[in-house]
Amino acid sequence: MKSFVQKVKEKLSDNLLLIVVFFLISLLTALFLWNIVVISIDAGEAGVLFRRFSGGTVVDHVYQEGYEIINPFNEMTVYNVRVQTTNHEVDVLTKRGLTIHLAVSIRYHPEYDLLGVLHKEVGPDYVDIIVIPEVEAALRKIIGQYEAEEFYSAKKAITEGVINEATEQIGQRYVSLDDLVIRKIVLTEAIQVAIEQKLKQKHLFQEYEFKLQREQQEAKRRHIEAKGIKVHNDIINQSLTDKIITWAGILATLELAKSDNSKVIVIGGGNGVGLPLMLPINTDDGPGYKDNKEIQVSTKEGRGDKKLQNEAPQVNKTENSVLAFSKFLTSTN
Repeated sequence: MKSFVQKVKEKLSDNLLLIVVFFLISLLTALFLWNIVVISIDAGEAGVLFRRFSGGTVVDHVYQEGYEIINPFNEMTVYNVRVQTTNHEVDVLTKRGLTIHLAVSIRYHPEYDLLGVLHKEVGPDYVDIIVIPEVEAALRKIIGQYEAEEFYSAKKAITEGVINEATEQIGQRYVSLDDLVIRKIVLTEAIQVAIEQKLKQKHLFQEYEFKLQREQQEAKRRHIEAKGIKVHNDIINQSLTDKIITWAGILATLELAKSDNSKVIVIGGGNGVGLPLMLPINTDDGPGYKDNKEIQVSTKEGRGDKKLQNEAPQVNKTENSVLAFSKFLTSTN
């Protein structure tokens, strides 16, 4: 037993340098091949294996998160399978050939189950090869159907049209388009001025249209009000008589007689039926009636003026004169 151990020690001592060199070479080789043989797939990523000597790209299996040890002659490509966003700027033409500069954000992600096919047919640069060109083509196609001044009002429709158009084309290349955001629209100064003028004229037209509708409604309201007044007057006219009108005039005169001012009573009506009206008399004492003043009675019947003046009772107080005048009307009738 001792002889065997001694023999091993002797061989190790004789070949120590060779063993150290072999160990160092092995260590350096392991360090050199570590990133090739041991593949780390982080969260939100997936791997596609390419077998150099046995079948090429593996399209029916996607390597999940974690560590994978592979043949150093093979190659593992790691893809980001999360939802990603790419900012892009593009110049497009409108329906009339005007140039508009757009800044868009494209939101996308690769199809997880078809990642091997995507790697085989397109490769890791699928964003520049598929996503951006297809979005640009969809933008030019959809925006080419609109006028420049329609961009702000039809922005949602444009975005939906581009998404639908681009999704169909990109989906055929194993990538899903989640959303498209138009971040900025840059128009030329001439186009901006033209759009502002058009919007201003549009608002003015809407304002005039509103005013016209308002006046039409006001005309209808006045027509209805006039009809109501006509019906009201017709009903009143059917119940009015000369005696009622005379009595209403007497009551109105009584109300006027309650004031302290001097009055002149004027009787009208050629048929002996008139409405008395009391007018103020300008006196030297001023407008107020404080002293005793006579009430003058006149009529619009030219020939009967003197007779009425002789027969009319003369009183001092205004209210008493109105009562006397009422009796006078009764006696004359």
